[in-house]
Amino acid sequence: MQPLTPGQRENLRQALEDLAEALRRQIERGAEGARPVALDQPIGRLSRMEAIAQQKMTEATRRASAQRLNRVEAARQRLREDIYGTCASCEEPIGWARLEARPEAPLCLGCQKEREGRRA
Repeated sequence: MQPLTPGQRENLRQALEDLAEALRRQIERGAEGARPVALDQPIGRLSRMEAIAQQKMTEATRRASAQRLNRVEAARQRLREDIYGTCASCEEPIGWARLEARPEAPLCLGCQKEREGRRA
């Protein structure tokens, strides 16, 4: 794999900034839907169950967004430290296509597959 060009680094820096902002907005929007369902609301039992299910899905989405935002912020820190684009495991360059698809990726595709294989 080739190291990132200055143009690629700039594109990925902007992608990380845009992604961080989008995730923050998503987390904020989900705050309303994640509030507990009031049991004293005059709605039917099924409607209340649906509202509770929706609240749980919204909270799960918010948690996933917060976790991804943490990974994005870590990638932005690696960019500031000038180690962005280098695999955290094998220290080889992470491919452009992988970073273009997942700019917060800390591992090259080979190391990611190896890690997932150990968890399976």
